[in-house]
Amino acid sequence: MGKQFSIKPLGDRAVIAPIKEAGKTKLGIILPETVDKEKPAQGRVVAIGGGEKIKKSGVKKGDEVVYEKYSGTEFKIGDVEYKILKEEEILAILE
Repeated sequence: MGKQFSIKPLGDRAVIAPIKEAGKTKLGIILPETVDKEKPAQGRVVAIGGGEKIKKSGVKKGDEVVYEKYSGTEFKIGDVEYKILKEEEILAILE
């Protein structure tokens, strides 16, 4: 069994678990990976840093957010992929 990790981003950053988009339409048509590559991405906040800007933004752990598709730094822990984003790369909180 592997070591358990706790993630604590520094400053005005958040750790996001990206939500994978479905690869097919409602009618079952499989879409190539090149379709809609420029759309913003969505994810769930798993941790936030202690910076003032991120606190004032209202983003909190558990929020579903929209962020710039190619922003942040990607990393993996085991089989789970995450992104670390700066506060200004988070575009919206989905309510």
